[in-house]
Amino acid sequence: MTRQPFVDLTAQYRELRDELLPEIERLMAAGAFIGGEPLTRFEAAFAALCGVPHAVGVANGTDALHLALRALGVGAGDEVITVPNTFVATVEAIAQAGARAVLVEVRPDTLVMDAAALEAARTPRTRAVIPVHLYGRMADVAPIERWCTARGIALLEDAAQAHGAKLGGRRAGAFGDAAGFSFYPAKNLGAAGEAGAVVTRRADVAAHVARLRDHGQGERYHHDVVGYNSRLDALQAAVLSVKLKRLDAWNARRRALAAVYDERLAKLDGVEPLPAPAEPESHVYHLYVVRAVERDRLRAALTARGIDTGLHYPVPVHLQPAFRDLGYREGAFPVSEAASRTVLSLPIYPQMTEDAVHRVCDAVEACA
Repeated sequence: MTRQPFVDLTAQYRELRDELLPEIERLMAAGAFIGGEPLTRFEAAFAALCGVPHAVGVANGTDALHLALRALGVGAGDEVITVPNTFVATVEAIAQAGARAVLVEVRPDTLVMDAAALEAARTPRTRAVIPVHLYGRMADVAPIERWCTARGIALLEDAAQAHGAKLGGRRAGAFGDAAGFSFYPAKNLGAAGEAGAVVTRRADVAAHVARLRDHGQGERYHHDVVGYNSRLDALQAAVLSVKLKRLDAWNARRRALAAVYDERLAKLDGVEPLPAPAEPESHVYHLYVVRAVERDRLRAALTARGIDTGLHYPVPVHLQPAFRDLGYREGAFPVSEAASRTVLSLPIYPQMTEDAVHRVCDAVEACA
């Protein structure tokens, strides 16, 4: 039985090997590992892709959100509105900034933030909103941006899963005050380890994040604020620069594979793909997600047939023990809770063949 991996990073490496290795060898030979030209080159290229003037590389995606919140002035006593249907890092970053997360429900069709829920969650302590571009699908961020602007509330995109997505002609990362990206290896744009970035239109936010990531120093050994060790190293920046040139093509490939899935699974009883977006480029399919009535049974049956799958996410944030102090109980967010019991992620990555997608669909049809 041939195993179908959920993501195949070795296939990606084979595609990139001849370009990656000389870059890594050059840095190793020079002994240049922290900062320098590879970092500034990647930051400039990634900012240009996002359509903003500034990108600041940091150690990981969680730090990107945390340091962006700090740079936006969020701290103790403040509240930040986000969603329970997300990876825990979104809410971790809020807690790390000293603020309290206030959660709002997601839309039942797309499972991203419902802009209509924001007003009821607002209090005099609301300082920021973090919509999450989930699974590679951009949240309906334009009305969220208008809502925030009208009330003087900061907008920080959690774009960790949406590298290169575009909505209304604007890239993920180009809305609001700032955005946080993760370059975890399996992301659409992934490093060879942990990495992240803050992108922003605001020079003051970029400067503050750059200071915070480097022990709070504006110049060497002169520390203006208490900072962190959250630098993006040169090796990771070099790897990301090589991959960045392929990002749009890889995303187009993901959309093509998702279309095959959509067509094959559209009429299957018990398995429902999430709806395709009205604007195709607003979804870059970091994950291909379906809802299955008997999700756990289906997943076990696919595993037995050699098909790897993922769960994103089996426990919503408000039911995690670490965030019990937020005060939410089971039943508070029924849409997010239902998603946690029914969503299943199927294999998708740019090097995957259409034949492989058909084999996965054959297995889903046999097991559903």
